[in-house]
Amino acid sequence: MTLRDVHPPAESEPSHDRRGWLVWTAPGLLTLVVTLAGIGHAQPWRDELATWSAATRTVTDLVRLAGTIDAATGPYYLLMHGWTALFGTSPTALRLPSALAMAGAAALTARLGARLAGPRAGLLAGLLLAVLPVTSRYGQEARPYALATLLAVLATLLLVGALHRPTWRRFTGYAVAVAALGLLHLIALTLLAAHALVVLLVAARGPAAAGLDPPAGPTPPASAPSRQGREAHAPDEAQPVTGEATTAAGRPAAGARGPGVVWRWLVALLPAVVLVAPLVLAAGGQRGRQLDWVRLVRVDDLAALPGALAQSGVVGGLLVGLAALGAGRLGRRALLPGAAVLLPVLLLFAAGTAVPLWVTRYLVFTVPFACLLAGAALAGVRLAPALAVVTLAGLLGLPDQAALRRTHEWPRSAPVDYAGVARIVAEHEQPGDGIVYSPRDSWLFPDLGMAYHLGARRPRDVLVVRDQRQRADLWAAECARPAECLAGVDRVWLVVTGRRADPLAAVPGAKGEALRDAFTVRQVWPRPGLTVALLTR
Repeated sequence: MTLRDVHPPAESEPSHDRRGWLVWTAPGLLTLVVTLAGIGHAQPWRDELATWSAATRTVTDLVRLAGTIDAATGPYYLLMHGWTALFGTSPTALRLPSALAMAGAAALTARLGARLAGPRAGLLAGLLLAVLPVTSRYGQEARPYALATLLAVLATLLLVGALHRPTWRRFTGYAVAVAALGLLHLIALTLLAAHALVVLLVAARGPAAAGLDPPAGPTPPASAPSRQGREAHAPDEAQPVTGEATTAAGRPAAGARGPGVVWRWLVALLPAVVLVAPLVLAAGGQRGRQLDWVRLVRVDDLAALPGALAQSGVVGGLLVGLAALGAGRLGRRALLPGAAVLLPVLLLFAAGTAVPLWVTRYLVFTVPFACLLAGAALAGVRLAPALAVVTLAGLLGLPDQAALRRTHEWPRSAPVDYAGVARIVAEHEQPGDGIVYSPRDSWLFPDLGMAYHLGARRPRDVLVVRDQRQRADLWAAECARPAECLAGVDRVWLVVTGRRADPLAAVPGAKGEALRDAFTVRQVWPRPGLTVALLTR
């Protein structure tokens, strides 16, 4: 979708249109290069282990899983089920869809920026998004946030086109994008608040009132006006007096107003409502279990949001400053991108004061719109200084770029070395060994970590009576009488969370008593975030 969709180009524009593809391809390719760099270095962290566990189940098991936990992520797991069947489950394979999605998001951000603020603003917005640490962080994670970011920008771009020419065909594309957005990330539907604001303004006063009129093109030289230029700049009495916004060439701006626009928009939301409503109902019942680690939001969480979203405090501050300058420069054109940033944040914050929902990564989809505002600010200066600021943002984020490629855990000073523990077990394992985990219901998923890195070579999980698939859950169920289940096993690998000098003493309840009564610690290997010990009878 280019400016050609909005109004016929002047005769001086063809060369500009031929170069227009650079506006979106350059950010897309740069983002792809950045997100693919070191994509497989960090081992899968706890959330990615959940993705791997779900994606490698059958479709029937996935449906059962959605009925017990993680219903909101069920459609993403189904997508990854098909992906892993084709491309495998290596860290790179698991993360590649996210890298491709972030590249697409950067390209579409540039196109949306070109529509709202001009090609230079779009280009700079896309390039800025490409170099942010948050783009690499979620472009290298096997979770739905990058895909949701792509769909958020796509839906907004399609809405802008539909509001200029409100046909059912255009609103159908928008409907598909919104439905897919809701299926992949329920919180991202808060973006519809910004869409609603713009739709109502367009219906009441036309696209120009909502800042959706095409940005003015370059002014022709006064010394050599063309015939078309003389006509375009004819006296006011030659212009149509309709009360509508006009383009730079003096033509009435495309678009429509009135209740018909609102009606088409509401109809376009129906597929999303039908598809997403069951997920909302299921996820609502699972919230207490799914988000039991989230607390109610506080005011200081808002102050920390820019750094948390950008994955770098200094880069987040720079982005907010540039976005504020861009909003001032754009004026009414800042309405859509500004609302796409502020309204989701405010809605999630308001909900988070009553219900534990405030998780900063849920708002990653707002970052491209902040970049669009920042790109508009940079477009106000010459291209070389603007690119220097983009480069500066990339350089300031380099420490965080390097850190996130070492570990995806947060804080990054507290990694969890599943692969290191798996190597120790693989090097010292003997036939007949068993393995025990504590705690079993931890969100660190030590059992999934061993299953991912060891596969079928891992020791027998001696205490399990129903595994994750059988329970349609992310956690396994253990036997009620651990001593009986441990009978006949002479060597046990004990994996506990945290660094423990005496891992056997850290196991609570009947499981701990059974292990301490029958086994002694032969050797302990502390690893970051985990401790593994070999117990012998």
